[in-house]
Amino acid sequence: MARPATSRPRAAALRYRPEAPFEDAAPRLVAKGQGLLAERILDLARQHGVSITKDPDLLSALEPLDLNRLIPPELFQAVAVLLAALYRVNKKVSGEAS
Repeated sequence: MARPATSRPRAAALRYRPEAPFEDAAPRLVAKGQGLLAERILDLARQHGVSITKDPDLLSALEPLDLNRLIPPELFQAVAVLLAALYRVNKKVSGEAS
């Protein structure tokens, strides 16, 4: 009997820093990988208190992009929805009033 194939972990990391010195006009893809590299990306995010979310569709759209590039306009809406959700979670965690 064949063992079921286990999927390799996949991860991508975005940075959005509109302020100087970065002055990003849009979120930027700063890391991506599969397997051990994905596990390392996730470990570093956890160590530094970076929010992690699972969105397989967005991840699939980010994977073909080159590193250190701004995300393309066709992904703005998907990333904006993700960032808005993360900002809300971070605000609740930090105890700020709504």
